[in-house]
Amino acid sequence: MEANAKKVPAKKAAPKKAAAPAGEKKVTAKKSAPATAEGASPKAEKKAAKMGVIRIRLSAFDHTVLDEAAAKIIDTAERSGAVVHGPIPLPTHIRKFTVNRSTFVHKNARDQFEMRTHRRLIDLSETTFKSVESLQSLSLPSGVEIEIKMG
Repeated sequence: MEANAKKVPAKKAAPKKAAAPAGEKKVTAKKSAPATAEGASPKAEKKAAKMGVIRIRLSAFDHTVLDEAAAKIIDTAERSGAVVHGPIPLPTHIRKFTVNRSTFVHKNARDQFEMRTHRRLIDLSETTFKSVESLQSLSLPSGVEIEIKMG
């Protein structure tokens, strides 16, 4: 034999099963979990209690108020046991307006105004009903727009 050759073990033949008579069908009984909640396993209860992912988008004109609202949401979500991803700062949406200073003449005299909309994104995963209830009862500062998507 060569030095690099490897021994391959021989395959063992599987034992043959006795065939059932032609008129009979083989019936197997499956064990199933009890239908009642009392006899359910703890893992099944945890899976039933957990919900999907909640995505929260916050937007406001003032970034300090926005950061306060995001801090409140994160604090309540962590206390209820949810996993928090964020706050993720999204690009600031800037709307600019150019206005003539005079009504009719002096075309070169203009004012420019802008509105800045600051935005944040917070993802909550492994949420429970307790975390959803605590988020619903949360009081946030005025001037913050909240968009919640559950998925």
